[in-house]
Amino acid sequence: MKTDFIRPPVVTGSFYSDDPDYLKRQITDFLSRAEKTELEGKIYGLISPHAGYVYSGQVAAWAYKQVSGERYESVVVIAPSHREYFPLISVFEGAGYRTPLGDVPVDQELAQGLADADEKIILSSEGHRDEHSLEVQLPFLQMVLGDFRMVPVVMGDQGLENCRRLGEALARVLSGKPALVVASTDLSHFHPYQTAVDLDRVVIQHLEDYDVPGLSQDLEGGNCEACGGGPMMAAMIGCQKLGARKARAVQYKNSGDVTGDKSGVVGYLGGVLFG
Repeated sequence: MKTDFIRPPVVTGSFYSDDPDYLKRQITDFLSRAEKTELEGKIYGLISPHAGYVYSGQVAAWAYKQVSGERYESVVVIAPSHREYFPLISVFEGAGYRTPLGDVPVDQELAQGLADADEKIILSSEGHRDEHSLEVQLPFLQMVLGDFRMVPVVMGDQGLENCRRLGEALARVLSGKPALVVASTDLSHFHPYQTAVDLDRVVIQHLEDYDVPGLSQDLEGGNCEACGGGPMMAAMIGCQKLGARKARAVQYKNSGDVTGDKSGVVGYLGGVLFG
């Protein structure tokens, strides 16, 4: 591992503010307008969107609100690769990620353990260099959890087999540990408002039914869309093996609800895996 390399932020000033004081105020405001949902049992995982904060930040806040006041020593953040394709699952090989709110250190023992758990999982910077979908989760985690270590994971190939391998590896390395799994995904992209809502309802139904095979089948068949469908399914598989028995969508909106332009929207989901 590159034990001294800190990945710098690459989407500050575009997806979210590079001013730490403004960023703290913005996230605090988002969280103040979200509500905690009554959930029975332990929260093992979250599903959070990854668009610019002005579009999806409020939905992300609903997901992160559910773990406010909780304590997790480590957080595994699983994200899709938008810019690089590779057939494997890339666990960041460096020492941490930097945001305007400070550095988030990598849990290097867990990162190594995850890479050792399956040949499809490697230690690498591949997929991490310019990827926004993982980075944008971190300021929310910093504000809600304070001090924690993380394992940054980017999926190059989001096929069901890779999701199964990653989920099973997560269950092995996180068993008995105070850890949280975060799956980063947006839903349908650039459809008219009602079409988007209909497509996104399919994802939400599979989530709340805890139906990974059904979700995979409908994603592959074009009956729904999620650019981070792989991270979502891997998190569902891993968290179920760790003890999660239920899933709930705590918030859903799309960009049309924010901007008023409903001609071509992007869907955003905040979800919880618990039990």
